[in-house]
Amino acid sequence: MPDLPPLDEQIAIYQREFRDLDPQVERVVNALCRLDRRLSVAYDRQLATLGLNSAEWEVLKELVMAGRPYQLWPGTLAKRLGLTPAAMTHRVDRMVATGLVTRERDEENRVRVIIGLTDEGREKWLQVMRQATSFEEELLEDLSGPERSHLGDLLTRLLERLETRLS
Repeated sequence: MPDLPPLDEQIAIYQREFRDLDPQVERVVNALCRLDRRLSVAYDRQLATLGLNSAEWEVLKELVMAGRPYQLWPGTLAKRLGLTPAAMTHRVDRMVATGLVTRERDEENRVRVIIGLTDEGREKWLQVMRQATSFEEELLEDLSGPERSHLGDLLTRLLERLETRLS
C-alpha cells in the first residue's frame, strides 16, 4: 500500500487547494476510506492464510446467511453478489472443485440446480470468523463498551443515509 501523508496533512493540502472544504467532514470521510482500504488488505491476508480469496468468502457468507440448509439457487446467489450468471458459474466451479460447495439438482424442480454449503465450507467459514473476531477485538481494544456502541450507532446512521440515497 503506498505511503500516504498523515490524515491531517492530507486535509491541509486539500484545504490549501480548495478553500471551501470542511476539514471536519473531510477528516471523517478520509479516515473511513483509509480504514476501509486497510481492513480489506488485512482481511485478504487472513483469507489467504486459510486458502481462500475474497470472492470465495463472499459465496460462503451468502450461503450461511441463507440459513440452514445453507442453499441458494445460482441466480439468487449471483444477484446477491452483483455478478453475472457466467461469473457466478465460474466462481462456483472453482469452489465445487475445492469441496467448499456442492452443485446439485433441485429436488423440487429438476431443471434447476442449487448451490449448497459443504461441511468443509462451513468449517472454513467458521475459521474465518474466528480469525476476524480476534482481529476486530484487537482493533477496537482501546475503545470502551460505550465508545464502541456510540461509534457503531454513528457509522450505522451514515451507512443508512448513504444506502437510502443510492437506492
